[in-house]
Amino acid sequence: MHIKKEAKEILKETGSTYFTLIKILIPISIIVKILSYYGAISVIGTYLSSTMGLVGLPGEFGFVWATTMVANIYGGLLVFVQLSLTSTYTVAQVTILGGMMLIAHTLPVEARIAQKAGVRLWFTLSLRIFGAFTFSFILNTIFTAFNLFRENSVVIWKPENIDPTFINLFLNELRYYFIIFLIILGLVTLMKILKKTGAIERLNKLLKPALEFVGMSKNAAPLTIIGMTLGLAYGGGLIIQETKSKLVSKKDAFLSLSLMGLTHSIIEDTILVLSIGATIFGILLGRALFTIVVIVILIKCINRLSLKTFEKYFVK
Repeated sequence: MHIKKEAKEILKETGSTYFTLIKILIPISIIVKILSYYGAISVIGTYLSSTMGLVGLPGEFGFVWATTMVANIYGGLLVFVQLSLTSTYTVAQVTILGGMMLIAHTLPVEARIAQKAGVRLWFTLSLRIFGAFTFSFILNTIFTAFNLFRENSVVIWKPENIDPTFINLFLNELRYYFIIFLIILGLVTLMKILKKTGAIERLNKLLKPALEFVGMSKNAAPLTIIGMTLGLAYGGGLIIQETKSKLVSKKDAFLSLSLMGLTHSIIEDTILVLSIGATIFGILLGRALFTIVVIVILIKCINRLSLKTFEKYFVK
């Protein structure tokens, strides 16, 4: 009877989190596809191409980054792979591009999730877009100053060919949403088990010094770790539920989502960018260090603000 009750609670929580995400994902996915169809991504890419030289990248990478920001990393990689068939790029260039892609991607969906969890839209977009550009500028400065990673990159990632008929695209979308459901079900179940066994409490004690350093309470720690390892959509989806139940404060949600915005899905996304020829020293170690510095600066800034000002401009 107890197991049955627990199962019902897990399904209820999974359903609530899943439908919260679906209500964000489906309409935004449709809008993105319409924008792509009418060439909006190409327009954004054209404007970005003129700024790519500031971070040591060729102009055509503007289209790669535009596709990544509006669509997702896979879309950006598809564009990059097509470019690599006719051009050769250095490891440094691919790493700089990869850093931009990892910090600023899938913005319509992920910024909306952060907004739903309480973070102002303007802040999320500013943090991720300007954060990506600043990080790439720093990488380019270091690589140029020390003449690092000038060898040609090797692309080992090959995109999956999908028959572009309506039925295949529709089935691919259904598969994507079903996988999301399974992942959320697994995460909710895991969280329940970790709470029951006391593992979360032990994890919180282990992370307490780091959390205190960045000004975050223990309640946000497990969700932040989920977002950093598996992705902002999953971590953000759980945070939305936690903020509704008041278990996570506005400040914790803000800091957690800011941290996740700069460094999330560090397993899958990092491997993807490594597969197009980037170096791990830039896209993982460098990004982790950059994130820590930005979060520390951010905390110092918001600690100087009154609660009223913080809530007025940064959170809902």
